[in-house]
Amino acid sequence: MAAPILPLIGRMSAPNVVVIAVQTLVTIGDAWFIGHLGIIGLASLAIVFPVQTLMQMMSAGAMGGGISSAIARALGSGNRMRADALVLHALIIAVLMAAAYLIIAGILAEPLFKALGGQGEVLSGAVEYAHIAFGGGIALWLANSFASVIRGTGNMVLPAIVMIGTGLIQVALAGAFTFGWGIFPALGIAGPAAALVIAFAIAALVLGGYLFSGKPGIQLRFRGIALRRELFGDIVKVGGVACGNALLTIGTVLIVTRLVAIEGAAALAGYGLGSRLELILIPISFGVGGVLTAAVGVNFGAQQFARARAIAWTGGLAVFVVTGAIGLIAAVWPNLWLGWFTTDAAAYRMGAVYLQFAGPMYGMFGLGMALYFASQGTGNMIWPFSAGVARLVVAAGGGFAAVSFLGAGPEALFAFVSAGLFVFGGAIAVSLFSRVWNPKD
Repeated sequence: MAAPILPLIGRMSAPNVVVIAVQTLVTIGDAWFIGHLGIIGLASLAIVFPVQTLMQMMSAGAMGGGISSAIARALGSGNRMRADALVLHALIIAVLMAAAYLIIAGILAEPLFKALGGQGEVLSGAVEYAHIAFGGGIALWLANSFASVIRGTGNMVLPAIVMIGTGLIQVALAGAFTFGWGIFPALGIAGPAAALVIAFAIAALVLGGYLFSGKPGIQLRFRGIALRRELFGDIVKVGGVACGNALLTIGTVLIVTRLVAIEGAAALAGYGLGSRLELILIPISFGVGGVLTAAVGVNFGAQQFARARAIAWTGGLAVFVVTGAIGLIAAVWPNLWLGWFTTDAAAYRMGAVYLQFAGPMYGMFGLGMALYFASQGTGNMIWPFSAGVARLVVAAGGGFAAVSFLGAGPEALFAFVSAGLFVFGGAIAVSLFSRVWNPKD
């Protein structure tokens, strides 16, 4: 807990960065494969992808961050027995959350995606995808929860290796199931969903087996551990609030998606491709942020608060530089992103307009997301949640008012989205001067 901060973050986040590269490949691959099915497929993906991203955010970064934070704080205080007990409690939470997604986004997929603007073939494609992705969502929840437990011990390498391997498998299977390569059936838009479930099932088996063996220094055990409300609370007080923040983040995207859907399938497809780049920034931020959660948690457990703040600023500014560069490049040269997926003029035009407005604020969004993950290590998520509310009010609320009451076009809507990104990052940055991060002042 005294090593130089920047080399420490770089060393610990290096495996995660490779994971993010693979996850980005998966995201691009899914859209590229579906893009070959036409505009309707991309439009279907546009309304289901934010909900899928929400499940990924909750399982890996939100509730997963709560798991890592609780484990790290227990180990930081030298309480191995508590850490062992937290593993089983994390597993139970994962099962319950997966069941919620099965009901809301799997069984009730048709009314959900109809409410988000899906109609006709677009709605049918979204429902077909959702039945598989959320019906098998338990695989994703278990894999990400087990990975979060292991990251809480300070081991970033094993989860990274497993996620890299299964991510590459997912890309290959997505193409195979979409187009019917070789012995695989041609599932069309449901192909990437099937690949998702299979890949994460493999990851869950590998990571779960590792925890069950006790090799990481803590162990998944089903006997000798009494379920305690206080241990569930230790995870949920961070993860639950963080899930609310994830819901606010994706809720903003869903409201904007619904407003864009009024313009038709081509516009929806174009916005979906533009917003997909924005949502890719979240796992990029998690590449460093997952390290920040554990590092801040350990230092808070040891009451080294100044070092915890220094870790948060260092990691947050590093993410700001990377995501800011991505946003500026996409704003100036949108074809570098959109050109991979569509040649449709209407879809391209909508995606380009979105990137020109939102791209310059991607750095602030990345900063906010990195500090959001760092805040999980403190055990207090009030500031990040408030920042998410502020973003929702500015981006979705302002955009809705502009479109619905003033009759403004997509440019005004996307201007509010851009302002929301700035507010989100700025508010969480200000929180580092609050008593949450300075409890001894």
